[in-house]
Amino acid sequence: MYSQPGLGVQKSFSFQSIASADMDLNQLEAFLTAQTKKQGGITSDQAAVIAKFWKNQRTQIHESLINQSRWDNVLKNMNWRVDLKSQLRHIDQINTPVAIVEMELGKNGQESEFLCLEFDEAKVSQMLKKLSEIEESMTLLTQTS
Repeated sequence: MYSQPGLGVQKSFSFQSIASADMDLNQLEAFLTAQTKKQGGITSDQAAVIAKFWKNQRTQIHESLINQSRWDNVLKNMNWRVDLKSQLRHIDQINTPVAIVEMELGKNGQESEFLCLEFDEAKVSQMLKKLSEIEESMTLLTQTS
């Protein structure tokens, strides 16, 4: 709840409905009109101030809510390369290809962490199979919507 002291209002107004619905200007206008007609609601002047505030701050509020709702870090960047192993205990493993994957993880506005992984050919195949399963699941979910 946000108090509106600049408007001399003794009650509070909740932006929660506006922000959670990420209302566009038409939706906001309809919502605020309903609030002005409601007993104990807001005045037309207050609605105008709220509309101006939302118009100017909508993107920042939406991004802030997205960042706050994330459970953990997100993948910000990923780089990879394929190397040939040149030194190993067992001679038969020399010159075998390995994938080196570096992932940058973090939340916006916070310092990133870097994770470096090494995959042999079998692990790359296993990873691709799992990613394919994830893609199939996501496709099924988006098709039913």
